[in-house]
Amino acid sequence: MQAVLFDMDGVLVDSEDYWVTREREALLPRAVPDHDVAVSEITGMNYREIYDYLEDEYGTAVSRERFETLFEDVAEDIYREDVTLLAGTHDLLAGLERRGVARAIVSSSPHAWIDIVRERFGLHGSFDAVVSAEDVDGPGKPAPDVFEYAAAELGVPPAACLVIEDSAHGIQAATAAGATCVAYAIDAHEGIDYGAADAVVETPAALSRAVRERI
Repeated sequence: MQAVLFDMDGVLVDSEDYWVTREREALLPRAVPDHDVAVSEITGMNYREIYDYLEDEYGTAVSRERFETLFEDVAEDIYREDVTLLAGTHDLLAGLERRGVARAIVSSSPHAWIDIVRERFGLHGSFDAVVSAEDVDGPGKPAPDVFEYAAAELGVPPAACLVIEDSAHGIQAATAAGATCVAYAIDAHEGIDYGAADAVVETPAALSRAVRERI
């Protein structure tokens, strides 16, 4: 493999644990109060696309502007106060750099949220590319566009990329792009189907081993 593409939410940081709670208890009830929408329906999607999805499928009770403001306020709290960095991340990234393997963050989150994480955990300079779904002129995950875009930014074919993902939408996007995918199974996504992934791991140590075995 010539490159490793890391999802941010649920992989680099444990934000999905917090997002699932906030989406289930606050954001979804505000947006679609007359429907019981499973968080799994929107996990891995860009938050602006989430509004489109909810509007198309259920009809929303808030404006797009209000919905986005609610999401942005929650994001500030989650990324500045709540999340922790995946154990062993700095060592894993340093090892990939020593071996000449390109590294990228590929996230559905906007750059503003990614930058909070990079600043808070000292990740500036650790990645060769930082890609948000907002960079892509096309659909977000589960479509493959964001991973195809990231591979092009790194100058490697998608088939030479190893993707680390935690959500069903992210795994679908990675495999649709033709990349190898390691699924990082977390409690926040209990019950999702990881069958499309090439491997499934459950701990930071196992994730690091799975990456090193494939490069």
